[in-house]
Amino acid sequence: MDGLIGLMNRIQRACTALGDHGEGTDLPTLWESLPTIAVVGGQSSGKSSVLESIVGTDFLPRGSGIVTRRPLVLQLHQAHNGAQEYAEFLHLPSTRFSDFALVRQEIADETDRLTGRTKQISPVPIHLSIYSPKVVNLTLIDLPGLTKVAVEGQPDSVVQDIENMVRSYVEKPNCIILAISPANQDIATSDAIKLAKEVDPTGERTFGVLTKLDLMDKGTNALDVLEGRTYRLQRSWVGIVNRSQADINRKVDMISAREKEREYFESSPDYAHLASRMGSVYLAKLLSQHLESVIKARIPSITSLINKTIDELETELDTTGKAVAADPGAQLYTILDLCRAFDRVFKEHLDGGRPGGDRIYGVFDHHLPAAFRKLPFDRYLSVQNVKKVVSQADGYQPHLIAPEQGYRRLIEAGLAFFRGPAEATVDAVHVVLKDLVRKSIGETEQLRRFPTLQAALATAANEALERFREDGHSTALRLVDMEAAYPTVEFFRRLPQDPDASKVGNPSAESVPVPVPVDRYGDGHYRNIASNVSEYIRMVGDELLKKIPKAAVHCQVREAKRSLLNHFYVQIGKKEAGQFGQLLDEDPAMIECRQQCWKRLELYKSARDEIDSVAWSSSR
Repeated sequence: MDGLIGLMNRIQRACTALGDHGEGTDLPTLWESLPTIAVVGGQSSGKSSVLESIVGTDFLPRGSGIVTRRPLVLQLHQAHNGAQEYAEFLHLPSTRFSDFALVRQEIADETDRLTGRTKQISPVPIHLSIYSPKVVNLTLIDLPGLTKVAVEGQPDSVVQDIENMVRSYVEKPNCIILAISPANQDIATSDAIKLAKEVDPTGERTFGVLTKLDLMDKGTNALDVLEGRTYRLQRSWVGIVNRSQADINRKVDMISAREKEREYFESSPDYAHLASRMGSVYLAKLLSQHLESVIKARIPSITSLINKTIDELETELDTTGKAVAADPGAQLYTILDLCRAFDRVFKEHLDGGRPGGDRIYGVFDHHLPAAFRKLPFDRYLSVQNVKKVVSQADGYQPHLIAPEQGYRRLIEAGLAFFRGPAEATVDAVHVVLKDLVRKSIGETEQLRRFPTLQAALATAANEALERFREDGHSTALRLVDMEAAYPTVEFFRRLPQDPDASKVGNPSAESVPVPVPVDRYGDGHYRNIASNVSEYIRMVGDELLKKIPKAAVHCQVREAKRSLLNHFYVQIGKKEAGQFGQLLDEDPAMIECRQQCWKRLELYKSARDEIDSVAWSSSR
């Protein structure tokens, strides 16, 4: 089972090297799924001394105020007897530290490198591995001490910032909480126990550690706490006797301190019956055994999470695509493939596979008829205006029978009103097509990596649409002008030349046999002309309602589907081979995202392989 703890250590180091320490990332995080032991305590609770007792070596910085300002992931590796102990930092992989005074200094220096000397805190952990025959296989995370007052040089928010950081670790269900409390203070005021109770109300994940038992007032003891009567935990309470400040000043070594601690519990009248379950050596073994059992229980769920995340990362990489090839031929192929992908999406919009193309039908079915209905034909064909146009057409010679020139001018000018809606229809279709180009570029997943190519495609497509619009304008206006240039003669041949002519000289039609002269300059005559012209314009309008959409579809929609990027392809063919890479200039954020995805995918695959091998060997 030692292999499982070693496995977790390797995965944790790989996570940190990748920048995955459970915070500040939107990408899947493996760190949060790994069982961890977080060491929590207030300032001056003896937290650092507990860790050094477990390790058996002085290695932590000491001082007043907040000394621990970054999480310290402490990974202990048991070496064979007689082996020299040494330490390694993840950020200095090629350096071994056998002088632990230098380890202490490096922790302080590495903290300052990230936070500066402003006493700020940071959630980015420091990874320290210690190889020694004096330790058991164990991983602990030393967190900044909880405090109530900011020291000089720190913002007032640091108190809450530290609590938030500590809480972010201990509230995760896979975290084992090592709550450090001093015995010479009321347990009810313990910062560590208060926080543990909030995130682990059942006490299932919490181990209580009581320090400074030797500093309690004479005649008092901590049995009520250690035996679970004051505050019950499902896990053990363990008492610790750390070195005194005098011992530290005299540089009493940890081996001697451990022996002194053992003698204290065995000779104590209060704690002798608990001596086998007290002390830093017992605590280290207890935590190691518990961590092993938790890791073993969590292996199936970790494996399941890893497999699920591998699938998600591979899907993400399918979206972000592979890195751009350096070969110009491969780059040209990529550009053309991206163009085809965009063209497919654009055609899907037009053909109904994606929404948006129906807006073109809306232009034909709603906007164009509405525009026709708003044309001012009532005002144009008023008696006054008809009389004016007909009179001007006659000149100094009044018309003898039908005012042909007047009819022609009324029709020509009346049909000209249709030019505006015809142009507006073409413009409206153009706006829809431009919007579909914009949407299609955004919806073409493969294009998202290449903002330069996106811009080039948008420019080329919009230029093509502009040419199609000009052709649409010309065709639609030509349809209108053709109707005005050559009125349908049959329509007017069917009209009576004089609506009252049948009554003149027709005794059977009237009881009065005397012919009645027709007033060709009366209002009734001009109303009749207006009615005839209106009927003709309505007939032509009905035809144009069918023909203008056909012109727009033929000149704009059909051409957009058929040759939207033809000019772009010609331009690509004229480029030098070295210019293809400019079009494939990726968004730096996308490059970074792909690199992170690749790194995480490699991490997860490696973790899966290691878990499979260790779990298999452990089950044999």
